[in-house]
Amino acid sequence: MMQVVVFCCSVLSLQLFLCSHGVPVFEGRTVKQLQEKPHSNSHVVLKKRGRHRQDALNQEVNSKSSLVSRNETEFWNRPRCGVPDYPKVTPLDASNHSRKRSRKQRGKRFALFGGRWDKFDLTYRILRFPWQMSEDKVRDVLKEAFEVWGAVTPLTLREVVNERADIIIDFNRYWHGDDLPFDGPGGILAHAFFPRTLKEGEVHFDYDEHWTVGNSVGTDLLQVAAHEFGHVLGLQHSLEPDAVMSPFYSDSYPLKLSEDDKRGIQYLYGPPRYTPPDITETNEIETELLDACRTSFDAVSMIRGELFFFKSRYVWRIRDGRLQGGYPALSSRHWSGIPDYIDAAYEDKSGNIWFFQGDKYWVFDAERKISGPVSLVQLGLPVTDINAALRWEQNQMEKIFLFKSSFYWPFNTQENRVNDLHPRSMHEWTGLPSHIDAAFLDNYGYANFLSGLYYWKFNPVSLKVLEGYPRRIGMDFFGCSESS
Repeated sequence: MMQVVVFCCSVLSLQLFLCSHGVPVFEGRTVKQLQEKPHSNSHVVLKKRGRHRQDALNQEVNSKSSLVSRNETEFWNRPRCGVPDYPKVTPLDASNHSRKRSRKQRGKRFALFGGRWDKFDLTYRILRFPWQMSEDKVRDVLKEAFEVWGAVTPLTLREVVNERADIIIDFNRYWHGDDLPFDGPGGILAHAFFPRTLKEGEVHFDYDEHWTVGNSVGTDLLQVAAHEFGHVLGLQHSLEPDAVMSPFYSDSYPLKLSEDDKRGIQYLYGPPRYTPPDITETNEIETELLDACRTSFDAVSMIRGELFFFKSRYVWRIRDGRLQGGYPALSSRHWSGIPDYIDAAYEDKSGNIWFFQGDKYWVFDAERKISGPVSLVQLGLPVTDINAALRWEQNQMEKIFLFKSSFYWPFNTQENRVNDLHPRSMHEWTGLPSHIDAAFLDNYGYANFLSGLYYWKFNPVSLKVLEGYPRRIGMDFFGCSESS
């Protein structure tokens, strides 16, 4: 009995020593697993938060080219793959040949696990889907994540439904048969298995995460999937902080491979079989179209407290007065199935988002389509399109106004119909132009109306435009210069 007590005290003392000295604790792994050789670790687990600064990158952290040079606190708090990076990632290849290369040559920073697929035409199958997104949306997102890698290699990746597939994708909960349990919302996000391992081609996502795409609330499925698909194709982690294969997960849009990602995947599979021709004329038109300083907008809406500007197929996203990185992006990235060139949009009191285009409208719950396209006739509107939609909340009462040319209709949210077939005149809105392109209610309770390159801020108390308006949209929302 005394021996048992002494042993337990020894174990407790050892644990206290480890904690007091900041020794990393390897979560969810047995002593036997920790003693295995590095190459026995054939999986990669993606975690929301790393509890420890893992030693796989410490040679870079201590160097002048440290990954945390930009902002240490922010960098280390980014979501991260939670297990140690095996084999260890080094800036230069360990071979004698690499050591003899000229210092002027750039060393490879990507890392390979040692396996690759022995064919270029791969198939994948999705076994189960997350509950927060429609199956069609998930399919689109996963296809896009695969296409990022296929675009720079000869690889083709095709979904199959009832056939045997090379890559198996599943959304699981807790223990699911591979000794790598998930842990509910937060924590571990996903893991994947490399080629030429026992479970090659398997990619598992935590079913209980709040999966989304391009949304500040939740976990971005596109970013996580692209990272995991890199692993399932044979790539380990990269030392480049902006690479898709960086162990530190980020949500940058549009999703784009870094040069390091490209070098890594092309080292395994080679470059694509052909290079699409550059169409300079189209690119110039696109660049001009996407210049927020010199364009009018089709629609604007405050959604989940963030401001979205719509033009053509694209959307700009402004949060806390700042344009978010990666924008403009395709509108379909957020709302799969909405048409190009939407005419109007607004978020109702219940959080549903209404989009109008031509004589149809669509309703979404976050990123999931509820209905649409539905004819405007169902709303009692006697027109074939509208110019703008405005949600106005006054005395805890929700009011919706639909605008067309120099007229508007109050919309009854209880009956989902306009109050009257006969529109009212815009002259009732003192100081506004006769034609508007878009409208939205800001976080301060002011209604904002856009026409061309200018906007008017309307006071809901005095029922007239504030002094000093109109002002330039580009200057106030996108930081454009007065001359642009």
